Amino acid sequence: MPYEPPTHTVERSLRATTGAKIVAGVDEVGRGAWAGPVTVCAAVTGLRRPPEGLTDSKLITPKRRTALAVELERWVTAYALGEASPREIDELGMTAALRLAAVRALEGLPVRPDAVILDGKHDYLGSPWRVRTVIKGDQSCVAVAAASVIAKVRRDAMMAELDATPGCAGYGFGANAGYPSPVHKAVLEELGPTPYHRLSWSYLDAMPRWRHLKKVRLSAEAAALESGGQLGFDF
Repeated sequence: MPYEPPTHTVERSLRATTGAKIVAGVDEVGRGAWAGPVTVCAAVTGLRRPPEGLTDSKLITPKRRTALAVELERWVTAYALGEASPREIDELGMTAALRLAAVRALEGLPVRPDAVILDGKHDYLGSPWRVRTVIKGDQSCVAVAAASVIAKVRRDAMMAELDATPGCAGYGFGANAGYPSPVHKAVLEELGPTPYHRLSWSYLDAMPRWRHLKKVRLSAEAAALESGGQLGFDF
């Protein structure tokens, strides 16, 4: 199914209305996973024509996505990745963990952006960043689409490497990237969570054998922010 290619429309609007010269596109992957970090990429692309076939990473085949990520890493003006670990997600909640990962990505860029295009409708970055949220920005905005592909490929590769890590064999991380799947669920029920699993997630409620491992977030405010955060599956 063909998709409209992303454009620089939002970036041009930000430049015109705010005077921003450097605009970064930001996207995340891993929000709805049971295991692994949440990974955020910040990408600066300028107004150049993007590589052919660029769109939301979820709409691209794995083989093409991997090749496109290599191309994008050479093509973008700059990019950086940030992560929040499973332990940080458990302690902070997903909203705060997303912000932590995004700030790490943005601060990893060689130049601080004047404005940020954030995929989705919720601004989890906030002050002091100048943010424009765009629903389906990973399809419509060049910089966000580029960030989406790079983040997805990098996180998927990292999760695949866990297949060879002691204690992680059988969970199928190379295929499911830590997201819910029948194989993942079956092995979890049999062997329990690994050190790479999020222990504040509700999947443990349905596993009586391992329910005692569930962690309660220390901050009531973080718990409130997290409500609904496990629904953002992005695979």
